[in-house]
Amino acid sequence: MAGKTVRDIMSKDCVTVTLQDNVYEIALKMKQHDIGFVAVVEGKKLIGVVTDRDLVVRGYAEKHSGSTAVDKVITKDIETISPDTSVEEAAKLMAKDQIRRLPVVENGELVGIVAIGDLAVRGSFEDEAGEALSKISSDKTLVGSR
Repeated sequence: MAGKTVRDIMSKDCVTVTLQDNVYEIALKMKQHDIGFVAVVEGKKLIGVVTDRDLVVRGYAEKHSGSTAVDKVITKDIETISPDTSVEEAAKLMAKDQIRRLPVVENGELVGIVAIGDLAVRGSFEDEAGEALSKISSDKTLVGSR
C-alpha cells in the first residue's frame, strides 16, 4: 500500500445534487443508490454535503416537508482532501476528525469520495480504518439511555 494515494482508492462515480433539488429528491437518491451521503455541487464545484442524519435532524425533526430546499439541510463547512494525498494521511485525518466519508477535491471541483470502507478493504490500513470507526462510534449515547 506504500505510495498509494487517495486517487487510487476513491470512488469516482459520486451521486450528487444541486441547490435546485429538495429534501425528497435527496432521500430518493439515497434510497436508489443505497447510500447515506450525497455531495451538493454547483456545476462540478463542491459546495457542501447532505447526510441521512442531516435529513433527519435538520429536515424532518424541524418539521420541514419533502419540498424543502437543499440549503435548509446542507452541511457547508466540510473537510476535503486532495487526490494526491497519501492513503495513510487520509486514514489519519479520518480517524482524528471522526470522518466516515471525505470528499476528494481538485482545483475546487469534486473528483471523488473516499470512505472509511475504501481504506478497510485495501488491507494495509485496516488498523487506521478500525481506529477511525471506533472513534466515530464511541462517545455516542445510546438511544433511551438517559
